[in-house]
Amino acid sequence: MAILEMTALRAVLPRDTRLLGLDPGSKTIGLALSDVSLMLATPFAQIPRQKLGLTAKALARIVADQDIGGLVIGLPLSMDGSAGPAAQAARDWTHAIAAALGLPAAMWDERLSSAAANRVLIGEMDLSRARRARLVDAMAASYMLQAALDASRGGTYPSTS
Repeated sequence: MAILEMTALRAVLPRDTRLLGLDPGSKTIGLALSDVSLMLATPFAQIPRQKLGLTAKALARIVADQDIGGLVIGLPLSMDGSAGPAAQAARDWTHAIAAALGLPAAMWDERLSSAAANRVLIGEMDLSRARRARLVDAMAASYMLQAALDASRGGTYPSTS
């Protein structure tokens, strides 16, 4: 399945469905949901990162339960905006997971999403390290998905695919 630009993903998204934002890490995958109007992203959950088939099975349940029509997956660019080996691995994973779920997907720059989530969880919410660890991946996914929603709504955004 092809990786689309965000505006193209919005255009093919079935009516009254949501986007699922994924922030894949080495051990867990943070999940965020958009609303059906594609205006607001909210943290949803985090799941363990497993072999592709097991991850796809866990995500398929969420896709069905939450009326998901497309995926927005974090793209780990370098701080200078270049795409290194991690970005290529993320693209490969995006193609595989989108095909396994039968959903269109877009990728979005995830630089500093975890740092922003930690800043909120530490500074504004004053959460313990253990509590932050349970929330940071979903918050980072929400931060990334919200940026993609905001930028694609305006029509201009940096290309990441």
